[in-house]
Amino acid sequence: MLELVSLTKKFGSFTAVDNLSLKVDAGTIFGFLGPNGAGKTTTIKMIATLLKPTAGSVRINGVDAHTSPEKAKKYLSYVPDQPFLYEKLSGREFLLFVARMYNMDSETTRKGIEESSRDFELTPWLGKRIEDYSQGMRQRLILGAAMMHFPRLIVIDEPLVGLDPKGAETFKVRIRKAAENGTAIFLTTHQLALAWEVCTRIGIIREGRLVYQGEISELSGDGAKLLEKKYLELTS
Repeated sequence: MLELVSLTKKFGSFTAVDNLSLKVDAGTIFGFLGPNGAGKTTTIKMIATLLKPTAGSVRINGVDAHTSPEKAKKYLSYVPDQPFLYEKLSGREFLLFVARMYNMDSETTRKGIEESSRDFELTPWLGKRIEDYSQGMRQRLILGAAMMHFPRLIVIDEPLVGLDPKGAETFKVRIRKAAENGTAIFLTTHQLALAWEVCTRIGIIREGRLVYQGEISELSGDGAKLLEKKYLELTS
């Protein structure tokens, strides 16, 4: 579903992402881990076509995301770490706006809004303006909007920002459900416990280079501690 081939991004003489290659198949939850400044957000912005690679390619469902961006974006939902929301819209108006962007028909729109509102407990807030939402409610809304049109690939930068424990648990349940339905998920997080709990595969990036890639099931025993140990070994 997602394939990065020799992906490289330079800013002048600085190489932010260096010859990165990986694949994320349908139904996989891929955790992209690394310290601050390692190249995670730059990679995500190239996947979302917000940055043009210096070299290499991004393919989404077989479509080159930079030579055919409009076609590639039909399969993609992107949630940045600091999402922009139209604050004068109500929650319902924002979800309808997203539905129109993806040319969703009326029945799919109704079903998508109903499901996202129920799962992320947005229903009591749909009639209120987004400017009145807390940070956690805004994150619930943007996550609900990202999953509403049943995308083939969801890319999320730090999904739990602003979420309380209940909201975080809701996200975990919904993202697993999306993967079970064949959606590929590519997420970054500094929370290794989240990566251990929801990801089926992980990659660790350091100074722009992929230094580890493997199935989460390969970390036998007390996996959460082994993941932390491997992460610190590879990024320290």
